[in-house]
Amino acid sequence: MPPCNEADTDLVSGAKASPLSSGLPSRESMINRHKDAKQMTTEQSVGAASDASTHWREIDWRSVNGSVRRLQVRIVKAVKAGRWGKVKALQRLLTSSRNGKLLAVRRVTENAGRKTSGVDGVSWDTPEKKMAAADELKRRGYRPLPLRRINIPKANGKLRPLGIPTMKDRAMQALYLLALDPVAETTADGASYGFRQRRSCADAIESCFKSLVRSSGWVLEGDIRGCFDHISHEWLMAHVPMDRAILHKWLKSGYMEKGSFFKTEEGTPQGGIISPVLANLALDGLERRLREKYPLRGPGSWQGILARVNLVRYADDFIITGRSKELLEDEVKPLVESFLRERGLEFSAEKTVVTHVDHGFDFLGQNVRRYNGKLLIKPSKKNIHTFLEKVRAVVKKAQAYPTWQLIANLNRMLRGWAMYHRHVVSKRIFSQVDFAIFKSLWQWALRRHPRKGKRWVMRKYFARRGSRAWCFFGEKKHDNGAREIVWLYHATSLPIRRHVKIKRDANPYHPAWEMYFEARESRHMTQTLAGRGTLLYLWRTQGGECIRCGEPITRETGWHSHHVIPKVLGSPDGATNRQLLHPECHRQLHSQLCRYRPRVSDEAFGRLEPCELETLTHRS
Repeated sequence: MPPCNEADTDLVSGAKASPLSSGLPSRESMINRHKDAKQMTTEQSVGAASDASTHWREIDWRSVNGSVRRLQVRIVKAVKAGRWGKVKALQRLLTSSRNGKLLAVRRVTENAGRKTSGVDGVSWDTPEKKMAAADELKRRGYRPLPLRRINIPKANGKLRPLGIPTMKDRAMQALYLLALDPVAETTADGASYGFRQRRSCADAIESCFKSLVRSSGWVLEGDIRGCFDHISHEWLMAHVPMDRAILHKWLKSGYMEKGSFFKTEEGTPQGGIISPVLANLALDGLERRLREKYPLRGPGSWQGILARVNLVRYADDFIITGRSKELLEDEVKPLVESFLRERGLEFSAEKTVVTHVDHGFDFLGQNVRRYNGKLLIKPSKKNIHTFLEKVRAVVKKAQAYPTWQLIANLNRMLRGWAMYHRHVVSKRIFSQVDFAIFKSLWQWALRRHPRKGKRWVMRKYFARRGSRAWCFFGEKKHDNGAREIVWLYHATSLPIRRHVKIKRDANPYHPAWEMYFEARESRHMTQTLAGRGTLLYLWRTQGGECIRCGEPITRETGWHSHHVIPKVLGSPDGATNRQLLHPECHRQLHSQLCRYRPRVSDEAFGRLEPCELETLTHRS
């Protein structure tokens, strides 16, 4: 047993009752003693959970994530067993746990919108505020504030309303989402791919291909009018498996726009962390409704097989295939309308059409069309046009930028766009996009040097690289005087690879699927980091996990390559002096100057001066 501290010693010694003349303690002294002992017990029990993480930067995130993960696994098993009473108890346990509250605060303070405040103007930008916020996340007495309403432009020129909750409301939503998402994943439709963990647009496109490759080719393109804005509150309150008192407060919190308060009688706000899951829960069940009428197994399955009805849904956008146009218009569409009407939703009349795959249709930025009996999926013309407009805007804005900075900005856009379309028939499109970008850069270079000839401009900005001529490049000068040549990324350099669709029943919260997701993520990261050997080596060496928090490094989380010994101290730039960290873990690491054990030899540290070593050591 560790020795008692001074406070405990004083408390025990001070708790002795003053004896009366009869030698017995007084009633008042006994009551005080009971209160002191109770206070000491409470302080010890609470302190046992909080002393280990007194400061935000000292929290053991491996332990926090592991504790929450174990509760989520228990929730999934209870859902599969149909024990909804136990599900409710486990959800209550998770939402009241300190680890759940810490993870909720971490999520809202590490995402892209962490600096965007709600109507109260409060942001949690310091470790002290984050720790205090975790202690304030309590169900009792919680009242959400109205949303801050802003309008963002849509592709068709209209405006989309976006509601921004306060930081505390976002954290409460993130906390209850930890308990709700395992239930949503376990009960979700197998044909749903939007706003779900480990599922992507590529899965939806591959499912679309498999549904149409052998079908007659008729498709119902479904679009729900204002899905987030019109979901019935009554339906959500009756069917969403979570704390209904908290859900009712969120749905009825209202919003502020131009200084005026407006009530919310329907819909879930776009911008809330939990809103996508609520929308998914509202739309889940559509596939089951279709299978009840068009079964693929059991009695009447021959009619379902002949009908060839299949659903592919990504959030509120979906397609339904069918044997004929009449089947989709007279049977399937009324069934879907009835399903949506129960939830307060309806079709968008101008966007919901029945078309044939020979004429083609756009879905998730891709164009699906059958050419002479062969089904091909290519990037849509609208998607290509939008991307090139963004590229031209970046080039136009960079008239005074260093060349290497312009290339870095373009490479991020090019690599992301090409990776999205690499699973479809896009090689020729990649070549056209590369040529369009080349023309924009050529005009940029000529405008930058109006008094120079074309041959001079060509030699300054373009060179041969391997077998490719006219490669755009720039020179970057580092602080230590070293020079680096930065080359423009070409979309055609990315090989086309067929995407392997995720299994329908795969659940990221169920331990039985853990090995499946690890193998799948390893394959995806290997393809993503192809051509970047150092990053791929680091990712494999670290077991695909962040050195700091122990959570997986994936394409969704992103990563940063961290130098263990700063380069300003003359350290090597190779893999022996690098670690892969999550972006937020990297920021925290540099903010506290915390030392990590590097994968370098002791001789490397021996060559450092004492003052240099001191900069690598955290001083509390």
